[in-house]
Amino acid sequence: MATMDRDALEEALKSIYFKHKGIWFVTSLTSPKIIDDIEHMKIRDDDVFLVTYPKSGTVWTQQILSLIFNEGHRNRTEQIENIKRVPWLEYNIRNVDFNSRPSPRLFTTHLPYYLMPKDLRFRTAKIIYVSRNPKDILASYYHFYKMSPFLESTINWETFLDLFMSGKVAGSSWFDHVRGWYQHKEEFDILFLTYEDMIKDLRSTVLKICKFVSINLDDEAVDIVVEKATFKNMIQDPLSNYTFLSNEILDKNKGSFLRKGIVGDWKTIMTVAQSEMFDNVYKEKMEDLPIKIMWEINEETTS
Repeated sequence: MATMDRDALEEALKSIYFKHKGIWFVTSLTSPKIIDDIEHMKIRDDDVFLVTYPKSGTVWTQQILSLIFNEGHRNRTEQIENIKRVPWLEYNIRNVDFNSRPSPRLFTTHLPYYLMPKDLRFRTAKIIYVSRNPKDILASYYHFYKMSPFLESTINWETFLDLFMSGKVAGSSWFDHVRGWYQHKEEFDILFLTYEDMIKDLRSTVLKICKFVSINLDDEAVDIVVEKATFKNMIQDPLSNYTFLSNEILDKNKGSFLRKGIVGDWKTIMTVAQSEMFDNVYKEKMEDLPIKIMWEINEETTS
């Protein structure tokens, strides 16, 4: 297949995405009305919302939350898809009835802070925000786009890099998403986690989440959560790794939704010049925020 240039790709994207209140969404999976209705959603005090920018460890954290709230053994959720255990707010493709779900309810979203349910600003429910090294997000997102059945031609890496940097991808700008949530953190009861810390010490992350959501697991249950949430086990669990989605949504013949689960994969695809360009943009847009990015993890750190 021929490779799309930027103009051709932007034109193709117009047929599969729509922009609403500053954010790009997938037309076939949601609508402006669904997005607007989320703002008026009734919140319960024990609701928990997982918030991420795309490709930031969302599915992984969905699995961790599901395991924690079911005490590791997953007796009631073992045969239920991850997407039903921790359903999406804006992409509710299984048509889960949020109102009928028993408490505590778990939700997933890529929404920016200003499109979340307004009642969350009363700090009656909890938010877990997972961020990730944006260069690794970029690499992962590129491979994800190549799995999209909506695009008729191969996506050029340089073109995709340009689109990502300008926020013309689903979810829009990574820089704006992260900045918005950090700058408005005082409005919410929120726990910030990083993908890289989860890689380095998954058990500590599980314990942090347990403390934040006021769930006390014994050591054995924590060990089970950690074991079932490892990348090795996630990639083998068809109810957690999104292989249950049809090829009309994700063409699994072109790749895997869960691909590598590592830190520093950006170095396999970004040139030195592209990395330096990214560093300059990052410094311009983000250096005033108290965020420390871990660009890679050496072998000693992960052992």
